[in-house]
Amino acid sequence: MSLLFDPVAIRELTLKNRIVVSPMQTYSAVDGRAGDWHFAHLARFALGGAGLVMVEATAVLPEARSTHGDTGLWSDDQIDGFRRIADFMHRQGCAIGIQLQHAGRKASSQRPWEGNGPLGDADARTRGEIPWEAVGPSPQPFDRDWPAPRAAGIDEIARIAAAYRAAARRALAAGFDVIEIHAAHGYLLHSFLSPLSNERRDEYGGDRDGRMRLVLEIVAAVRSEWPAERPLFVRISSVDGDGIGWSLDDSVALARRLAPAGVDVIDCSSGGMKLPSSDRMITRRPAFQVPFASHIRRHAGIMTMAVGLIRTAEEAESIVRHGHADLVALGREMLWNPNWPLHAAEELRLAGRWRSWPIQFGWWLERRQRARAATAPSSSDHPPGSAVPQNRRTSAPS
Repeated sequence: MSLLFDPVAIRELTLKNRIVVSPMQTYSAVDGRAGDWHFAHLARFALGGAGLVMVEATAVLPEARSTHGDTGLWSDDQIDGFRRIADFMHRQGCAIGIQLQHAGRKASSQRPWEGNGPLGDADARTRGEIPWEAVGPSPQPFDRDWPAPRAAGIDEIARIAAAYRAAARRALAAGFDVIEIHAAHGYLLHSFLSPLSNERRDEYGGDRDGRMRLVLEIVAAVRSEWPAERPLFVRISSVDGDGIGWSLDDSVALARRLAPAGVDVIDCSSGGMKLPSSDRMITRRPAFQVPFASHIRRHAGIMTMAVGLIRTAEEAESIVRHGHADLVALGREMLWNPNWPLHAAEELRLAGRWRSWPIQFGWWLERRQRARAATAPSSSDHPPGSAVPQNRRTSAPS
């Protein structure tokens, strides 16, 4: 019996399993619009058996993008590209979510394969990608050699909250089942939360309650447009680092405020700040962020999603079985193997697992498997190292 493949209900949405494809930016949009690339990229995860697929970080304003290639939902003309994807996912029995974000101090940057630094004159000359002014809680640059952002004024903060509200309305029109608010990885909302980047002395800074204010206002803005029956997630950096900045206790306190505000799941990541010493970074090892999800779930009384170097079916099953998290998200492992959920069902010997495959594939693959099992030589017939007779077919034709 596999708990990983048990359906789970979140509000009125039921996921067919606990496997989530984490949002992963591909930096391939034009004017924020999702196109054929995004359709093909995301559709394969639905065919691969995931319960929920999250669309990459999607900007709520043009200046909220991290790069010129980010997807966006700041305009109604960006709805149709996402609706096409959502309709296909639903036909495959897969739920789809979108991660809404503002890049903050990390805006106006190059794509990773073009340097991963701030945009400059060379980018404008070679690709026509003009830099723009970034915004943050304080005029503190993200890193050395990055320009200082403009400190967001009160009116601008209100405009950003309104942009999240409008993006939520567009997400509903596009057919999304889940919204996730990105408050992690050094982007705008995380930079307001962290004392490492928020030096404000007004109501959006100072103590922890002040630094949490913007996130709570964004949640309220999104919930005002997002129907009560649809789930709302928030991704957080559970800690900034080892004993520095935003802490796990802070994350529990935030989660306790988010639950009554209408948030259903905390997506538990970490990091994203440039720390003063590299030895303050959290050690990356398989499933290294699972303890954060477990701790927040236990102490805040809210559903959590575990993410971070989760690679095997056994790891994912163990996370759910031991109550560390309610959902398990995979990112790069899904890029490596978009059929990971289907292969996980095979590894866990799930009953009826061939019915999880799209019928166009499953009928043939199950037949191939039966043929292989029927023709496989027994160990008594062929001792280890002996040759299989050449006149015996050992697999179905391909």
